[in-house]
Amino acid sequence: MAEVEPAGVVRPARSVRYRLLAIALLPMLVILPLLLGVTVYRWNEKFDATLISKVNGDLTIAHQYLAHILDNTGEHVTALGGSARFRDAADDPAALKALLDDARARLELDFLYVMEPDGRLVASVITETADRLRTDWPVIQDAIAGKSATGIDIFENADLERLSSDLAARARLPLVPTPNAVPTERQDETRGMVVQSASPVTLGGGRGAVLVGGILLNQNLVFIDTINDLVYREASLPEGSQGTATLFLDDVRVSTNVRLFEGRRALGTRVSSAVRAAVLDEGRTWLDSAFVVNDWYISAYEPIVDSYGKRVGMLYVGFLEAPFTAAKYQTVLTIVAAFFAITAASVPIFLRWARGIFKPLERVDATIARVESGDLGARTGPVDSQDEIGRVAVHLDALLDQLERNDQQLRGWNEELNARVDERTRELQLANRKLEATTKQLILSEKLAAIGEITAGVAHEINNPIAVMQGNLEVVRSVVGDRAELAKVEFQLLDEQIQRISQIVTKLLQFAKPEEFAGVIDRHAPGLAVADCLPLVQHLLARADISVTLDNTGARQVLMNRTELQQVVVNLVVNAIHAMPDGGRLTIKTHDSDREGRPGVEIVVSDTGVGMDPELAAKIFDPFFTTKRQEGTGLGLSISQTLVRRQGGSISLASLPGEGATFTVWLPEAE
Repeated sequence: MAEVEPAGVVRPARSVRYRLLAIALLPMLVILPLLLGVTVYRWNEKFDATLISKVNGDLTIAHQYLAHILDNTGEHVTALGGSARFRDAADDPAALKALLDDARARLELDFLYVMEPDGRLVASVITETADRLRTDWPVIQDAIAGKSATGIDIFENADLERLSSDLAARARLPLVPTPNAVPTERQDETRGMVVQSASPVTLGGGRGAVLVGGILLNQNLVFIDTINDLVYREASLPEGSQGTATLFLDDVRVSTNVRLFEGRRALGTRVSSAVRAAVLDEGRTWLDSAFVVNDWYISAYEPIVDSYGKRVGMLYVGFLEAPFTAAKYQTVLTIVAAFFAITAASVPIFLRWARGIFKPLERVDATIARVESGDLGARTGPVDSQDEIGRVAVHLDALLDQLERNDQQLRGWNEELNARVDERTRELQLANRKLEATTKQLILSEKLAAIGEITAGVAHEINNPIAVMQGNLEVVRSVVGDRAELAKVEFQLLDEQIQRISQIVTKLLQFAKPEEFAGVIDRHAPGLAVADCLPLVQHLLARADISVTLDNTGARQVLMNRTELQQVVVNLVVNAIHAMPDGGRLTIKTHDSDREGRPGVEIVVSDTGVGMDPELAAKIFDPFFTTKRQEGTGLGLSISQTLVRRQGGSISLASLPGEGATFTVWLPEAE
């Protein structure tokens, strides 16, 4: 806003003091905090991404170690089955038993046995192993077929009992109620996750058999602690954080170094339902923060697949999130504290510099204000500043001295000049009004003439390629013959689009050369022609849910081509339909009406649509002006106006926004 002085002088409402203060303080108090905020936000994102990248790398190491266990177990069992010692001991049960015992201790296997393809036990390191064992594992089936195989399998407790009661007891874990886990009615986990390897061997007499060995991963603390030591070596995490590793059977921790409380591992606890759904149900690798037993960890989970190809468990590594969160908060607080310290030290300096600028400027401004109020003797006087502002104050005083000397002389000249200017101004205003009216009419005439010539030329040029396209389309149909039915829809679209181009060209020619398209002029009652228009637009009326009221009371006849009159009415009705996309009421009336002493007929088309403002209504009959950007050409109403005026009639529009529109066509009575 601006202040108006009593003398009528407009002066700025805000002092330069505030602008200078804003210039001095804006970078420090606004821009710098914004930059710091963006920087901290981006740093936080990068920090979190780095943690996710680290835990992903940790998971890769754990995965490689598990794969190493599988490969080593398979290689050892295969090497044992193909060794000379095994061939030498194959015919001697006692020697074979001793060989298996030695190999089991050396290879650190939980079970090792030889069985025939039908499942009958030949020899085992465990004396209580059952006489018959399962042979339907894919790993064992591959060995029976002559191919060594290794995989992870889930043994039911009965399967473990058939191998060893100790293995069955080791696999059994009581389930610990865990928040956020999927509800279950089970009390214990009795299944075992086993690394199982099988290799084909040959016994005495050339009999085929299978050598099977494996490791039970349930409560295998050596296995899980080795993963943890490999992934989280000493000093690999900041002080206060700790790394963890876990092996899940389904969603139950069967081997872990996560602590439930001091001195007890979290065996038997379960993973959250969100992680289970993502990893076990969807097969995705989880890389995100997760709540593990009793705290938040940066976590990585990947599914474990058994020899059947089913997801049966998960491998997890992660580290405590709290130390990293604390480090982030500490860093942010340090940055904020440093910013406030720098601001507190810098702002007084900036304010002092700004004061040295706005004080002299305020004195200059006060002097100018006094001069504006009529005190030509006002002066700034000397200022402390010796820079550009000080020189401006000196020059201002000099200019004010000269201004005062010239004021009297200028007043006399001003009175004489005002009288002459008033006289010349009146003459120029009158001449300008005439010139503006003539110029507008000339520009409109020239523009319409140029548009007409260009439009006619373009329309005639387009007709030639249209004819070629139509002819060649018929040639294509005749060439392809019966196969044209395969592209019936495409041919129909081409016909429709060529016809649409032809119609647009016809409209352009009708606009450019209306006299060439004038039809046969005959006498007829406009009410009948209007009634015949409704079937042509009935499909549009039904689709838009528009009710129609037709009132034909006109008895006079008009002299106009019936087709051209219908073209005008259809154009007005279609425009009304487009103005009522949500439905409404369309009213069409014809009645006798006299204008300027001439008898005639009025056709009134009214709608209850969106209407239009006066600025839009003033342009509605201009050529190429349209509100239907993707459908209209902008020629419909212009052509309609041309057709009506050619018969000595007129067309007008009355409309307000939200109150619909009314088009009135008046035609003189036929003589």
